[in-house]
Amino acid sequence: MTEERAETGRAAQRRRTRRAILDATAELLHTGTEPSVNEIAAAADVSRRTVYLYYPTLDQLILDATLGTLNVDVDSALAAEGSTDPRKRVRTLVGELFASMERSLPLGRKLIKLTIDAPPPGKGEPRRGHRRIGWIEWAVEPCRGHLTRKDYDDLVSSLALVIGWEAFIVLLDVRGLSPRAAKALTLRAAEAILDGMLPDLPLEA
Repeated sequence: MTEERAETGRAAQRRRTRRAILDATAELLHTGTEPSVNEIAAAADVSRRTVYLYYPTLDQLILDATLGTLNVDVDSALAAEGSTDPRKRVRTLVGELFASMERSLPLGRKLIKLTIDAPPPGKGEPRRGHRRIGWIEWAVEPCRGHLTRKDYDDLVSSLALVIGWEAFIVLLDVRGLSPRAAKALTLRAAEAILDGMLPDLPLEA
């Protein structure tokens, strides 16, 4: 076996090990409690030392596992959405996000804490919440040609204020709304933002 092939094999093994650790963590998190490193190592069939080799802190491992769990369902739903109408796209995004958030409320509360406590991203690393921004940009992409760059960026930023875990937790914990009422309010707020910045946007039933 050549040195290059050996290195390729080791890289593949590292990816499999990391995936096993993440999958084991996600499964344990679904029980609603935070697992220990020992529990994760046992579930992934690796040593405690191996877990720390890939994730120096338990918080970072839990954050990555939580994000991975929540992102898969949303990505699939958006990929299946064929409409180019931004209002319909926003409805799809909000609907799938709320379904994921309601199913994963204990994980979401942990996610908020870990995101706040996480250090700033290093140079070249994505900002926290970049997946959500990507989803919002997908939703309003059809508007890009009708707005200046600044107005488009403002539209994405405005929607980020009302779409996501932070707003969901505020509506549930601070305002005392049910998940269903929180979703309806989020949709109204998002559509009001679209109407305010794109008054000529056609209404789709």
